Amino acid sequence: MKALLLFLIVFYSAGVRAQVQPAIRADFPDPTVVRVGEKYYAYGTNSGTAGKWYNIPVAVSEDLKSWKIVGDALPVRPVWADRDFWAPHVLYNEQLKKFVLFYAAETTDSKEGKAIGVAFSEKPEGPFIDSGKPLLIGASFEAIDPMTLKDLQTGKYYMAWGSASQPIRIRELNPGMTEFADGSKAIELIQPGADKTYGRLIEGAWIDYDHGFYYMYYSGDNCCGINAHYAIMVARAKKITGPYTRLGAVAANKSSVILEQDSFLVAPGHNSVFSDRAGNKWIAYHAIPREDFKKGNYHRFMYLNRLVYKNGWPVVVKTGRTLVEKE
Repeated sequence: MKALLLFLIVFYSAGVRAQVQPAIRADFPDPTVVRVGEKYYAYGTNSGTAGKWYNIPVAVSEDLKSWKIVGDALPVRPVWADRDFWAPHVLYNEQLKKFVLFYAAETTDSKEGKAIGVAFSEKPEGPFIDSGKPLLIGASFEAIDPMTLKDLQTGKYYMAWGSASQPIRIRELNPGMTEFADGSKAIELIQPGADKTYGRLIEGAWIDYDHGFYYMYYSGDNCCGINAHYAIMVARAKKITGPYTRLGAVAANKSSVILEQDSFLVAPGHNSVFSDRAGNKWIAYHAIPREDFKKGNYHRFMYLNRLVYKNGWPVVVKTGRTLVEKE
């Protein structure tokens, strides 16, 4: 009996440590993780690590446990942007036979707002070469946090984006992915304010297709710093352009939140969703370790958790945390 008890203690303790240890122990906000062949690539917002600055840091792993930052996906700044490159998203376009990077940046014109750029590469790690002009410029920080995907129903590519207390929007792209499709219009998917606790500002949209639905993940409402107050929410639709139903509209607790702060992490958010080689779903996101937050350190590490579905909605697996919190 003592041996069994010791085994269980060690087992659950290991499970807890696995849940609270970051996948990348370095400032790596707004992570996008994609699988290319046998490897996984992670892209993050501009940051410095080991004394080196990266516009778009890219890390590689073969097992989702050991990650190595291998360089800068966007080493040459585009002519239209001068600083702050963040919220990258990378996908492979079969028609173009290239990897495509979408990202947000500050424009060189102080009268303009922030913008979304597009860059191309032959390899997932880059270097990505910018198209030469922004795809979209918006007031304030409205045109940020791009996420692009191919609609399985139509074969067309769409880009979702949004922040600045404005709706999350989506619009069809042209085949070259450097402009919106002729005749297309931006469609509003989710309005700010619907989720009272975290809905003042919504951003970081990510759309994933599973179980016959398009699931749109989004975060709100303050990602960073001493007042960080961030969580991941979800809505779903039968079509990529909606209409989307928020989890909070059907849940008993009226909440769309699937991941928020706990005893270990502060302000988890701005996620991506991907499948491993075995077909298991994972969610990648950034968060501030609570112990660091207490000390005034607000760096955002990348974390990974399994994602499963219950009653048609995604659930973030956090095995072991509840046990420790009750002890």
